[in-house]
Amino acid sequence: MITRAGWGLAAASALVYTVGAPFGYAQAAVLAMAGIAAVGAGALWTLRGAGLDVRREVTPGKVARGEPAVALLHVRNTGRWRHAGLVARDTCRGTSVAVEVPALARDTARTMSYRLPTRRRGETPVGPLRLDRTDPFGLARRSVAYGRPDLLLVRPRTVPLRPLHAGRRRHLDGLASRSAPNGAVGFNGLRDYVIGDDLRHVHWRSTARTGVLMVKELTDVNLPSTVTVLDTRHSAYEGDDEFELAVDVAASVACAVTRDRFPVRLLTGERELLHAKGSPGEAEEVLDRLALVERGPRAEPPLQVLRHAGSGGALVLVSGTYAALADAAAVRRRFDQVLFVRVGDPRHGGPPAAAGVTVLEAADLDELAAAWPR
Repeated sequence: MITRAGWGLAAASALVYTVGAPFGYAQAAVLAMAGIAAVGAGALWTLRGAGLDVRREVTPGKVARGEPAVALLHVRNTGRWRHAGLVARDTCRGTSVAVEVPALARDTARTMSYRLPTRRRGETPVGPLRLDRTDPFGLARRSVAYGRPDLLLVRPRTVPLRPLHAGRRRHLDGLASRSAPNGAVGFNGLRDYVIGDDLRHVHWRSTARTGVLMVKELTDVNLPSTVTVLDTRHSAYEGDDEFELAVDVAASVACAVTRDRFPVRLLTGERELLHAKGSPGEAEEVLDRLALVERGPRAEPPLQVLRHAGSGGALVLVSGTYAALADAAAVRRRFDQVLFVRVGDPRHGGPPAAAGVTVLEAADLDELAAAWPR
């Protein structure tokens, strides 16, 4: 591909020849031919065999919003000739990144790094990666694509929070719930027998049917559960920054619950994102799911969502408008504890009150952590 400089030199050479040749100026013909030859030589320079091994990796592949993420570019000269004038060009969220590659002698390698934007949450394609080769005079350029685009998952930010003390009956681990009045252990499913399992829990009917020793998996139904509802209506937030903070708040609540091995349901105005049984590893799934949440025109009001949220345990409703506080108050009798978190700038005169609902204001995650019940 001829660059602007190359086309300019070619046009100037043609003009010199056109003006000088009719008057017998031999120098004009020489200059014109030299210019055209320079452009042709530049094109041939960029067309010669590349002999390059190019690889890009994104590290880490998952990062919290605002945290650093970098791309590592590895370039090795596997050809017979020295390579110079190389520029790597990458794209991420519409932003182009140019990285100059130092000259590479035969059988040498270089590794370069560059920052990737992480201000916006979501699944971010990185690439395609292209390597531009330019001749020494900048008259011609050749661009070659390498590999496939990588994916960078930008997830919500979180702060450590304590699980809520929901209920009236104490649990052995210190938290409480007034649900499950008929006992603390319930049937959760069947699984394969593992050495050390109590034989009293063997499910003989399933074992006889499948030929595999099956045991009943029991769960402590008296464990305090938490329902976290994220308001995803467009009208609930003044802008993208408020909604991003709301997602961070919901992620902080749900991750705190799962990391302490308690069950949590995560709901939005459009669907149930996750029903976690309560294991530390599920916190990663919480972050992965919330990384892709967006506001939607079809999102239902929180009250509509809460009709399918069950009862018992704690409820945390996160929104950017105090209009949703009435929704939390309407279902307060179904839960042991109800929290309403309104994100955004504090309201003048303080937050409104609602019977049976703890109201928190959070302009950022630090304010959430400071105001969170202990």
